[in-house]
Amino acid sequence: MNIFIAGLSYQISETDLRELFEEYGEVSSARIITDRDTRRSKGYGFVEMNDDAEGQHAIDELNGAEYDGRTLSVSIARPRAERNRNNRNYGNRDYNERNRY
Repeated sequence: MNIFIAGLSYQISETDLRELFEEYGEVSSARIITDRDTRRSKGYGFVEMNDDAEGQHAIDELNGAEYDGRTLSVSIARPRAERNRNNRNYGNRDYNERNRY
């Protein structure tokens, strides 16, 4: 199960994130998303857990929990294509030309 975590402290490491989720089961990967120019954390990341039941338990326990002075938002990560369908597509030139003010 791929899990999305928002509201992370900018100082959290991938090791810290892994250890936080290992309390609920085996973690196969933990990744903090960083700005490519500054290398600073963007405040969100992803954790992969092999067992869906353990992943769901981690989501249930950590969503809304405070960690390192910040409130976490934890949910199942949605595939990129699904996220794009929910966007208004403001960057699409054809869409913008059809819907000018």
